[in-house]
Amino acid sequence: MYLRCDRCQIRPWTLEDAPALLRLADNPHVAENLRDRFPSPYTPADADEWLTIVTQADPFLDFAIVVGDSPIGGIGLALGSDIERVSAEVGYWIGEDHWGRGFATEALRAFIPWALETFALTRLFATTFAHHHASRRVLEKAGFELEGVLRRAAIKRGEVLDMALYGFVSEAPE
Repeated sequence: MYLRCDRCQIRPWTLEDAPALLRLADNPHVAENLRDRFPSPYTPADADEWLTIVTQADPFLDFAIVVGDSPIGGIGLALGSDIERVSAEVGYWIGEDHWGRGFATEALRAFIPWALETFALTRLFATTFAHHHASRRVLEKAGFELEGVLRRAAIKRGEVLDMALYGFVSEAPE
């Protein structure tokens, strides 16, 4: 899979992306708004382990957001199963040097139709910390709608936090 956006591209991660991934991900400001499974500090071993997993996945669900040839972040899916097999969670992150420049929104807008069509999905959803206004704005600009606030649904750095739940529903064919 390779998607062209206006200023960036989405492509599968490669093992050669390890140095760039490490440079972007080993940043506590990036990790503070992601799940705890995103290590902080982010070590060379973390980069190698994760890239080995995602480059061997079938189907590929995790992708690099790149400018030129260099990754600036990532985007991916967690497919639903059983009765939720028509739904998937989408997640994304951008390295701090590229924040506030619209890359996450641009990538998400390109990723939505690909994900819906490729996996025959009817719905994408995302959660973000309710206080993380930049991520909420990315979702809204990409066409996601706020479906609700999950009160006291998460814990990060020992603080219990609310989560905002956003959904993108594909239109049923006529």
